[in-house]
Amino acid sequence: MALEFTTSYLKDSLTLFRYYKMLGDKAMAQVSDSGLLVAIDHESNSIAIIVKHLAGNMVSRWTDFLTSDGEKPGRDRDAEFLAPPRTRAELLAMWENGWKIAFDSLAPLTEEDMSRTIRIRGEAHSVMQAISRQLAHYAYHVGQIVFLAKHLASDHWSSLSIPRGKSAEFNARVASGKASQR
Repeated sequence: MALEFTTSYLKDSLTLFRYYKMLGDKAMAQVSDSGLLVAIDHESNSIAIIVKHLAGNMVSRWTDFLTSDGEKPGRDRDAEFLAPPRTRAELLAMWENGWKIAFDSLAPLTEEDMSRTIRIRGEAHSVMQAISRQLAHYAYHVGQIVFLAKHLASDHWSSLSIPRGKSAEFNARVASGKASQR
């Protein structure tokens, strides 16, 4: 499917959120259940911990985000980096719940909402700034998930983008409208 041209910040942002969720979904699907819990060193987080953190962030940021501070009083950010979800089912439930809250909060927005003021940790942000902040945050952590999944899957990894040596073929598919860069 070809990239849909748009000048709507909101529409493009939603497309990017869906893209990053899809990358995370496809990366985690290539990792064994035990691999989801692997941290490559003592300073690194496992995929399970990254998902727990992302889910905690999404629930905090997007729940009532137009009317309450994005850092909810009940959120314990530090705990998100302890005690990972122990099963794939638990991890995926957290992941799906976080994304559902994000998408449900973004769906009713209009371009006019982009200039509204919301707060995160007491600091004023336009809705557009808050969306950009979250896109960058999710891209950062989904990139970590993809990196870890690729490392753990090793020779069994199936590329999520353009496989090595396939750039010309991919470019031809994009030019013909059969593929998109997203």
